[in-house]
Amino acid sequence: MLKFYYAPGACSLATHIGLEESGAKYDGQKIAFANNEQKTPEYLKINPRGRVPALVVEEGAIVENTAILDYIAGKYAPHLMPKDPVQRARAISLMAWFSNTVHPNFTHIGRPERFATDAAVFDHLKATGRENFHTNLKEIDGLLAGKQWMVGDAFSVVDGYALVFYAWGKRIGLPMTELKNYTAWKERMMARPAVMRVLEREQSVLLAA
Repeated sequence: MLKFYYAPGACSLATHIGLEESGAKYDGQKIAFANNEQKTPEYLKINPRGRVPALVVEEGAIVENTAILDYIAGKYAPHLMPKDPVQRARAISLMAWFSNTVHPNFTHIGRPERFATDAAVFDHLKATGRENFHTNLKEIDGLLAGKQWMVGDAFSVVDGYALVFYAWGKRIGLPMTELKNYTAWKERMMARPAVMRVLEREQSVLLAA
């Protein structure tokens, strides 16, 4: 049995959706950020970085969405990653961009102290992060123009990852419905039973009217 550590509403939503879509059996372990459970000695033995997601398999823990999602597809659900080598490379490239650019831009909004020690610049970091994050969402909207899914013609683990950022945009009050392609895609995502099970389990902001 796989053991999956996640925090509701965090980027671990990507892996949560990937696992649910794969059909693999897993034990979901919720980590409460409000109680700093990600910093407990017990959890730090699993992921010394104190972050989610983490997936414990027979050989040990795997961390970082990009790695976990590729593992899930490779091990349990090959249909969740493109078979064509170029398309698979593009899928990994998108997930890497999500991880190294889109997510950090959002982090500037809520955790500016990670990027500067001078509190006097926090407001500027938050504003810049919000602007950059919104620009990233517009880029995702453009990537979805004329497409059903993020990569190729089929749903993949990349789609679950992209849903994270739509939810975060809604959480901070960005005008998400103006992103027509992204919003139409979000509706297709929410029509998937596995996605809805995860959103309900995490009490996602996407379920709010």
